Amino acid sequence: MRKDKKVNVLSTEVTVQVIRQEDYISLTDIARYRNVDDPRFIVQNWMRTRFTIEFLGIWEHLHNPDFNRVEFEAVKNEAGRNSFVMTPTRWVELTGARGIVSKAGRYGGTYAHKDIAFEFASWVSVEFKLYLIKEFQRLKEIEQEQLGWDIRRNLTKINYRIHTDAIREHLIPQELSKAQINMVYASEADLLNMALFGKTAAEWRKANPGEKGNIRDFANAPQLLCLANLENLNAHFIREGVRQPERLEKLNRIAIHQMLLLVDDKGVRRMGDGK
Repeated sequence: MRKDKKVNVLSTEVTVQVIRQEDYISLTDIARYRNVDDPRFIVQNWMRTRFTIEFLGIWEHLHNPDFNRVEFEAVKNEAGRNSFVMTPTRWVELTGARGIVSKAGRYGGTYAHKDIAFEFASWVSVEFKLYLIKEFQRLKEIEQEQLGWDIRRNLTKINYRIHTDAIREHLIPQELSKAQINMVYASEADLLNMALFGKTAAEWRKANPGEKGNIRDFANAPQLLCLANLENLNAHFIREGVRQPERLEKLNRIAIHQMLLLVDDKGVRRMGDGK
């Protein structure tokens, strides 16, 4: 489960969590739109209606192979009567439901799969539901953009590990100090920077004094893909004993060739746009 996310809907903060790799939204937060002091009362009122129980049952039939259909039929027969009372915890205990989850404690509450949460939001307020869906979609778009960037950066980091392992095994004698070893790593990193970007990390920092991060943090998708390829190739050249000046010349030619191909690739451009 990843860290909670908050979306602001009509001045009400609604918590979104990931449970079982799916998005669950806080019914407790939505209920506060109607009753700030006792949101549980709003949730329980919603679950008292026969329509709600039938809706929850249909959702579980579609998504939960372990749903207790016998207990569900008994609950459905009682739903809607004046004496009928249903809570999220009791619903889960009786039927083995997965669409609703209750958490105890200070930061607990009732969460539901987004399909169920949107239905509950519609019962609370149609206007609220529309705003919630809009905000939820906006949050997911932001998340996908960030995920795409993380994948590209992690790909580069993995390949960089292959690159540094080759440097350690073939270029660093045991007698060098830690400072000298770091100089070798930096030198090889700048070899790749020169081959692809045409400048060292220090030259980039001098030209961009107000920017946070490094030259690779500002690389686009084609450049990051090319960099990953160059790291693998440089590791291969190092193991073959190719001298650094010759490696730089080879890698520069390869970078030019690959960038010409990558900048025209539609799939790479879409990845760079987070789409």
